[in-house]
Amino acid sequence: MTTPFDTALEHILQYEGGFVDHPSDPGGATNMGITIGTLAEWRGTPVTKEDVRNLTLQEVAQIYKHRYWNICRCGEMPAGVAFMLFDAAVNHGPHRAARFLQQAAGVTDDGIIGPQTLGAVNAAETENLVEEYAARRMHFYGRLSTFQVFGLGWSRRLMSAYALSIPAPVAGYSDPPPVFDTSDLPEPQNTGAWV
Repeated sequence: MTTPFDTALEHILQYEGGFVDHPSDPGGATNMGITIGTLAEWRGTPVTKEDVRNLTLQEVAQIYKHRYWNICRCGEMPAGVAFMLFDAAVNHGPHRAARFLQQAAGVTDDGIIGPQTLGAVNAAETENLVEEYAARRMHFYGRLSTFQVFGLGWSRRLMSAYALSIPAPVAGYSDPPPVFDTSDLPEPQNTGAWV
């Protein structure tokens, strides 16, 4: 059975990709989104770029589950909010991701997800909260000095996370488009142009 974590992890891995060591990336050597620093903290010992390169999917999933999903308490929130929060935690760090969520939910932004944050998140309209969250992330990206290098990729990732976070409409249901009332428009002239 696929869990919300599995679905979110699949999205993360699609955007994080494999091993990279880009000179403009302050995180340094990274594989499947796990930086050399994160891996060293996780293992409790210094690691090399080769250790990062040789990471297994199993270890990566464990790191993401414990250091991002669980720390952000994603399992206690609506799926769409959890998805967006997890993506942000991986991309920005859990503390900053939590602050974005708290700002979007209108509670004190201390970066710690506790009862007040969970209450506000679970009481909010998911679609509105996710939209506000996405806007705050985009605003943050735009202010980074590395936006010219990584901005398009970050924007694609954010738009994908946003689209996957919005609740799907009930199958077979869609609101008909509103009727466009043309009764107050001027009549077209002989030239075929509207005045």
